[in-house]
Amino acid sequence: MSERFLSSDEYDEQAHQLYNEGRYDDALDILKEGAALYPQAAELQVGMAYAYLAREEYAWARRCFEAALALDVNHEDALAGYGEVLLKLGDVAGALSAYERIVELGFQDDHELMLQLGRALFRQGLVGHAHRFFGLVVSNHPDSAEAAACVGYASHRMGRDPIALYWMRRALELDPQYSEARIYLANILYDRGESEAALHHLGLTQPEEHYDELGLWRYLELKRALYRLPEDDPELRPWTQRLREIAGEPDPIDVLLAEVEAHQPDGSTRDPTQLELFSAMVADLPGMEKRRANHGGSHLVATLAGHLFDGSWDEILLLMRDADVEWAGASLREFMAGQARRGQTETGIVIPVTDAEAFIRGSAEAGVLRIIQ
Repeated sequence: MSERFLSSDEYDEQAHQLYNEGRYDDALDILKEGAALYPQAAELQVGMAYAYLAREEYAWARRCFEAALALDVNHEDALAGYGEVLLKLGDVAGALSAYERIVELGFQDDHELMLQLGRALFRQGLVGHAHRFFGLVVSNHPDSAEAAACVGYASHRMGRDPIALYWMRRALELDPQYSEARIYLANILYDRGESEAALHHLGLTQPEEHYDELGLWRYLELKRALYRLPEDDPELRPWTQRLREIAGEPDPIDVLLAEVEAHQPDGSTRDPTQLELFSAMVADLPGMEKRRANHGGSHLVATLAGHLFDGSWDEILLLMRDADVEWAGASLREFMAGQARRGQTETGIVIPVTDAEAFIRGSAEAGVLRIIQ
C-alpha cells in the first residue's frame, strides 16, 4: 500500500512543532515539501516566511509573506510578519500600513497579536507606536500582567517615569511572581536614586531569574552598601555565583566603575531617599481623557488593583479606603498613613498625608496609583 500524503494542515502542524524547538532548517524542509503539494495553502507560505525571519533571511521572508498575502490578502499572521520584515528592511511606513490593516480587520482585541506588533515596533526603537499597540492590549485585556508591563517598558523609554512605575506595579499586582517586571521596576527605582526601594524589589527575586548582569550587580552593590556586608558574605554567594554564570569572572574595571556609581560626586554614599525631578507632566494612555487644567471639580483615579474611583479628592480617598478590606473601620488619617508607609517601602518616596489631594497626587508621582482626570 502506498504511503498516505499528509494534509496541508498536518505539514503546517509538524513544521510548527519543529519551529518551536528552534529547528528552523527542518521546519523549512517540511514546509517546502508541503508547499510543493499544496501551492494554494497560505498557511504554509506564512510558516516558511516566519522560519526565514527567524534565520534573519529577510528577503526570503518578505517573498514568502507576499506570496501568502497574494493567496489571502487579509491573513492577519501574514500581515503581522510582513510588517516585521518591512521594519527590518527600514520600510517603517509600509510596516505601519500592514499593522493598521490588522486593526481595521478587527483584531485589536487579539492579545497575542497586538503584543507581537508592539514588541516588533519596540525592538526597532519605534516606542511611541509600540506604546499605542500595548495600550490596545490593556484596554481589551485589563487583567493581563504582560500587557501592563509592556506599557510600563514603553512609558519608561518615553521618559514618563511616573506612568512607567504605575504600570510596572500594576503588572506585579496582577502577577506577583512576574520577575521580569520586578527586575525592570527595580532598575527604574535604582536610576531614580531610590536605593532602598530598588533593593526591596531585587530582594524579592531569585538569582536564577536574572538573565543579564545589571540587576545582579546592583543587588550586590546595594546589599553591601546598605547593610555593610563583606564581599564574601554567605548571603551574597548565590548572587555572585549567578553573576559568574552570566558574565564570567568580574573585570576589575567594572568593579571599580560600580563602586564609583554607588557614590555621589563629593564621595558620599548615594542617599537612599534621593528623589529625581521631573521636567513635565506625563501624557495619558490612548483612550483615556487628559487631566483637566484646573484642579477643582471631579477627578478619576485608577488603583493598582484596577479599581476606578471618581469624585472630589475627599470622595475618592473615602472610596479607596472603603474598597480596601484591610482598612475597614480605620479612619481616613490611619488609611493614608498606612498606605504612605507601604508606598515608601516600595518606592523610597515620601507620600504626604496632609490632605486627600496631596496624598493622591503624591501616590501618583510614586507610581502607586494613576490620576486619569
